Amino acid sequence: MFDAVLVANRGEIAVRVIRTLRRMGIRSVAVFSDADADARHVREADTAVRIGPASAAGSYLSTPRLLEAAARTNAQAVHPGYGFLAENAAFAQAVADAGLAFIGPPPAAIELMGDKIRAKETVRAAGVPVVPGSSGSGLSDAELAASAREIGMPVLLKPSAGGGGKGMRLVRSEELLADEIAAARREARGSFGDDTLLVERWIDGPRHIEIQVLADGFGHAIHLGERECSLQRRHQKIVEEAPSPLLDEETRAAMGEAAVQAARSCGYAGAGTVEFIVPGGDPSAYCFMEMNTRLQVEHPVTELITGLDLVEWQVRIAAGERLALTQKDVRLSGHAVEARICAETARVSGDRVDFLPSAGTVRALCEPEGEGVRVDSGLSAGTEVGTSYDPMLAKVIAHGPDRQTALRRLRTALAGTAVLGVDTNTGFLRRLLAHPAVLSGDLDTGLVDREAPSLAASGVPAEVYGAAALLRHAALIPAGLRAGAVSPTPGGARSPGAAGRQAAADGGPVWTDPFSVPSGWRLGGEAAWAVHHLRVPGHDPVAVRVRGSATDAEVGVGDTEPVAARLIAPGGTSRAAGPAGDAPRGVSGGSPAAGHEAPGSPVHVMLEWAGVTHAFVAPPGRDGAWLGRDGESWHVQDHDPVEAALSGGAGAHGVDALTAPMPGTVTVVKAAVGDEVAAGQSLLVVEAMKMEHVISAPHAGTVTELDVTPGTAVAMDQVLAVVTPYETQEAQEGGS
Repeated sequence: MFDAVLVANRGEIAVRVIRTLRRMGIRSVAVFSDADADARHVREADTAVRIGPASAAGSYLSTPRLLEAAARTNAQAVHPGYGFLAENAAFAQAVADAGLAFIGPPPAAIELMGDKIRAKETVRAAGVPVVPGSSGSGLSDAELAASAREIGMPVLLKPSAGGGGKGMRLVRSEELLADEIAAARREARGSFGDDTLLVERWIDGPRHIEIQVLADGFGHAIHLGERECSLQRRHQKIVEEAPSPLLDEETRAAMGEAAVQAARSCGYAGAGTVEFIVPGGDPSAYCFMEMNTRLQVEHPVTELITGLDLVEWQVRIAAGERLALTQKDVRLSGHAVEARICAETARVSGDRVDFLPSAGTVRALCEPEGEGVRVDSGLSAGTEVGTSYDPMLAKVIAHGPDRQTALRRLRTALAGTAVLGVDTNTGFLRRLLAHPAVLSGDLDTGLVDREAPSLAASGVPAEVYGAAALLRHAALIPAGLRAGAVSPTPGGARSPGAAGRQAAADGGPVWTDPFSVPSGWRLGGEAAWAVHHLRVPGHDPVAVRVRGSATDAEVGVGDTEPVAARLIAPGGTSRAAGPAGDAPRGVSGGSPAAGHEAPGSPVHVMLEWAGVTHAFVAPPGRDGAWLGRDGESWHVQDHDPVEAALSGGAGAHGVDALTAPMPGTVTVVKAAVGDEVAAGQSLLVVEAMKMEHVISAPHAGTVTELDVTPGTAVAMDQVLAVVTPYETQEAQEGGS
């Protein structure tokens, strides 16, 4: 067995691998870029080595720097995690050439299964059914288009070298083939360094079901059942479960045997996943899609229903051990469901929803606990979430004796999840898990995209604006609220008591006397309204009127009638955001128990609003800029309407302005000032976290401003271009 293992990755998977290494008594070596110097995986490892700048190309994708780090720390093996170089055959070979063990399959198996074209041919020869599609490698754009027409629309464009849904494009119209092929090549080249594509027949209403396999270096291979991965958007999985509610025992056994044959056909060793496309109406008509030659993001659901630690078995197989299990030893117990927490913002536009990468600093973090709940996370308070890496931040997984219990536990766990400082998809996931089709198990890969508009948050509740305004009104001292920090005074007012004064002296939290802040009092008349102009990104600004003190106020949001509202000091902070000490079934290793007060733990904010009490969490601080509840979070910003009108920002241009929907980099510019464009015409492409977003003309007109070029880094809501309608331009010219 190894004495030390280098983990060639970052984030939650690095933390996850380190946990198992610690439990096995193996020294862990982390690597980090400049952007990750203070990351959680760096702190949890026994040793950490800086390997380069924030750019992945100069750090996590640099084979020489990774091997140098292994040599400097006397590591004997390298675990690649997933993403980055995990499925790079050249990297696996370089690790072996350096005299180290690669904790994964042989380079030849990675190379074979990494080429989706050769992989299909290989498994077909082994008797595994495959999806109809193009044949041959290195097809030109014209050849891909010809194959698509021959197969018949709709078709799916897929990078030959990649995985994880990146670069995949569903094309339903021949007229869009050229643009979609170009876009798929760009994304494949950026994600995998290889823009080779293939085309496959698209099966409407399919289910995505995969089989987990384990194989040792002595020809012994087994499967560990299936995972249902049909809940996807833009071909990216967001919720996975095991077992699938679709399969019966006979189909499960047949698919499992097909997966084992696929693994044997390429000389596989280690943990791998064979993915199948399955018609919902006929599960027996499953077809091989691809094999992922690495640990999958969704591996925890398999661990929870089998009780096996897949990372441990990866390590043992790489160390030359034989599998101690036979197929008959594998027993599936209960049901498990996983939800991926991603840094992203949902923007609703008509009947569609765009999920755009978000960025920021984690100001406060609350990760759930409870029976059957597991959290795999790379987050901690203070984590900087940028646009250099994949947007997935953490995974929340729940296990139960049956599917409905697991779903219920996961919804509850997501309600207790708060990542304040960065927009996430947590609320969306919670609503998705309550959708009738999900509850009944009637799934397909298009469900999320079809239902996204109804699942996305449609607006900001009035009580959110009310809480933010009252927090500003109450002037919270930065550390937040705590029991004993205030004491009642005659007449029911609250002011700092002895405990509060001592807390202040110690640098702790105090809620100041609400009558010491402006209340709108004036001589000889009714109290005046204090107006707070607030804005949540993606929504129109709102004026919130407050009259009275934070503990006894009238609050009106926008044009609505004022309601009675007050903040209540509940005392205490939320539980610390750390991994549970008692690991549920299938979780590797352990960490110090949560429950201690840690820096960055959210504080409770209790708001009584029109007779109903709402519980929020907020970062320690006075501004109320971030509020969370039931898995949702809102960034409530101050808004200056005069400054906005005079700044020349998007508000000054109205609907004519094209703004950046996310922080990122402009990669393509298809227009110039003076160009006449049609409504919906693609003008720019902004890329962030390996995702592309096309910026199109909002209406027909002339490009009158264009402030970016390829390579320009942009902030969210930054004006990129302005398209002036023809009639507006003609009126301006006539007026002059």
